[in-house]
Amino acid sequence: MHDSIKAVFAATGSYIPENRIPNENFLHTKFLDKDGSTIVKDNAKIIEKFKEITGIEERRYANPDQKASDLGFLAAKDALDSSGIDKELLDYIIVAHNFGDVAAGSNHTDIVPSLASRIKQKLQIANPDCVAYDLPFGCPGWVEGVIQANYYIRSGDAKYCLVIGTETLSRVIDMQDRDSMLYADGAGATILAASTEGTAGIISHKTQTHAIDHALLLNMDRAYDPASADSKDIFLKMNGRKLYEFALTYVPLVIKSALDKAGMHISEINKVLIHQANDKMDAAILERVLKLYGIDTVLEYLMPMTISWLGNSSVATIPTLLDLIQKGKMEHQQLNPGDKVIIASVGAGMNINTVIYQF
Repeated sequence: MHDSIKAVFAATGSYIPENRIPNENFLHTKFLDKDGSTIVKDNAKIIEKFKEITGIEERRYANPDQKASDLGFLAAKDALDSSGIDKELLDYIIVAHNFGDVAAGSNHTDIVPSLASRIKQKLQIANPDCVAYDLPFGCPGWVEGVIQANYYIRSGDAKYCLVIGTETLSRVIDMQDRDSMLYADGAGATILAASTEGTAGIISHKTQTHAIDHALLLNMDRAYDPASADSKDIFLKMNGRKLYEFALTYVPLVIKSALDKAGMHISEINKVLIHQANDKMDAAILERVLKLYGIDTVLEYLMPMTISWLGNSSVATIPTLLDLIQKGKMEHQQLNPGDKVIIASVGAGMNINTVIYQF
């Protein structure tokens, strides 16, 4: 590794689908329990409780003619257009996703060829030395892609890496499962560049996989509808309570580990960019991190949130959030030179990761 080389965010991009799906869209959905029985509680009360717990008021779905690679391409193009960097100079295209391309009206994944190769083709990049590959790593996939790009850049192997997170979760959910209201579609992209000047760049990172006891907290399984018992289709399922407990137990420790590696105290952090899965869970994670340092008060605007209007778009949540802040599209939120941020995610696997970055 070259200690003089740092990986910096040179540009950001995102694509937010135009189809707004407010909570009211679920008022007439027939929600079922795991055993296939109808939930007798009034849907308005189910939705009200859901909003209270998660903070989600609406989410975005892709157009029927769009797949994850299309969303990823649009986010990548936005990042490239924002950067002014020649696309032929990209050394790596790393695409984080979990389900590949899923066509509207289907829940079948399509990952051959890789989404990275499809996006490279859509971008019309001719350079064969631009290596394109996919990274399925649960919701923390984009953050892990940033960590991998950091290694390529610091080793001297790369000058520019394009890291994309893209997903169409609306295509892999069981609509009669209340958890289906969590999920959304979207894409975010970031170009990391090699830099030998200034103090900006990735300071430290930490990743863990807790598989023995927790691997199946998020998994694929049959629909709740008994009428689909003979179907071979499987859908995204979640053990919400245990996942919540897992995140509150382990995510703060991984964040502190990354801060310790950086030799930093939480009081030096200007922003916390965390995976947008549940606003109460994210707030509780931050409170526990602060308590590790004996701090009881959360500073206003420390943790910007998009979940209320974008829902949980998995790997796309953090790069989309970063792009919105960088382009001045979030009220009361900005990132200034010298600001130090925590970037953290948790998801299927169960994987947790954190990056400490200085702008």
